[in-house]
Amino acid sequence: MYVEDTIVAPSTPPGSGAVAIVRLSGPKARQILTSIWHPVQPGADLEPRRMCLGDIIEPDSEAHLDRAMAVFFPGPRSFTGEDVAELHCHGGVYLTRRICALAMRGGARMAEAGEFTRRAFLNGRIDLTEAEAISDLVAARSEVALRQATAQLTGVLREKITGLRREMIAIRAHLEVEIDFSDESLILPSCSEIAASIETLANDVAILHGSFERGRLMRDGVRVAIVGKPNVGKSSILNLLLGRERAIVTDIPGTTRDVIEDAIQLGLYSLILQDTAGIRDSSDEVEKLGIERSYQSLENSELCVAVFDSSSPVTDEDVAIAHRVRGRMGIALLNKIDLPPNVGADDLCRIESGLPFLRFSALRAEGLDNLKIELTRILESLSDKKQSEEIAISRERHRDALARALDALSAAKKSALSSMPPEIVAVDVSLAADALAEITGEVNTEDVLDAVFREFCIGK
Repeated sequence: MYVEDTIVAPSTPPGSGAVAIVRLSGPKARQILTSIWHPVQPGADLEPRRMCLGDIIEPDSEAHLDRAMAVFFPGPRSFTGEDVAELHCHGGVYLTRRICALAMRGGARMAEAGEFTRRAFLNGRIDLTEAEAISDLVAARSEVALRQATAQLTGVLREKITGLRREMIAIRAHLEVEIDFSDESLILPSCSEIAASIETLANDVAILHGSFERGRLMRDGVRVAIVGKPNVGKSSILNLLLGRERAIVTDIPGTTRDVIEDAIQLGLYSLILQDTAGIRDSSDEVEKLGIERSYQSLENSELCVAVFDSSSPVTDEDVAIAHRVRGRMGIALLNKIDLPPNVGADDLCRIESGLPFLRFSALRAEGLDNLKIELTRILESLSDKKQSEEIAISRERHRDALARALDALSAAKKSALSSMPPEIVAVDVSLAADALAEITGEVNTEDVLDAVFREFCIGK
């Protein structure tokens, strides 16, 4: 529910920094700003959209808190569509807290998560796909994620959805003419022609619906599970790929008891690396929980790195791991090649998993470049260049709405081919159009908005 009050929040990340931005939005934004900030030059006017230097002064005690730049954006030509004011002050944690407190004493309230962007949507400054793109832009941690968020922010997805919906409305218009003027001698599309138009439209919707997995990988990154029995070097490999000591490495088997996760960028993609607990038979309850999470991590990952110890004989545990990763995308590493080899041709056959083998030494970082090259090659195979430039959805909300649109279009086509009354076909086409309208926010509920904007940080 939209309340016409004034909100305030820091719009820069928490913590100390060179500069912090405190943002106000609402009918009292300018009044509150001028009550706590005064221009250095007495009588100077705060011109719209122009930065001005002044002092932040506590109204009651007249204590000088900071010297800061201020800017005012009158609505509706502002981000939220309301009057917006910003103070660009020095980035102290206590200082920004004091400034927010002064603004609240002046009549503002602390903004909720995503409330500035939510107001921008409710005031028609952006649609729901653009609002989500802002969140994705802030969270982007790879080149493809950045590209996808930027494209969505410029309205690419909105235009695609709007175009599909326009075609649905055109089909319904033909049906409405048939309903309203059935007694007139009008040349109208036949049932088979209507069904063909619906099928063509459904194919376009299906393509967008099918882009979800690619879009999700672009936005969230590709999960890579590093698996193997205890003490084969999984944590060392994680640290090498990250370029820093993220996981504890010891000679004691079973040191890693839980999944350790961190991310790197490789090529255009973000890789979510998951160092898992060593897989073996264990009576230790804590270790057994860690092993179960290792299996879950492997099951939920897109890629895997299976690690085997080339200095030790192949065990039943190695064979079980090879069986687990068979048929998956990834790489098998023969680690510890700096030690005398103890794996023969027959052993390699036992741990054949269908994954390409790479010889590796985590101790000497030997094979690290080849590992990165192979991972990059696999990533590129997940999405060719042409696909990566096409529109893709990345949110479950979008996929669900498109799935409902497909179901409705399927029902509409079936009704048209069965020579059902045009009213029946029109209802299903309308349901499909309404499902697409939910994506852009033309049709929305408070529950949908709450789900979208709860992902935002406070101040955005």
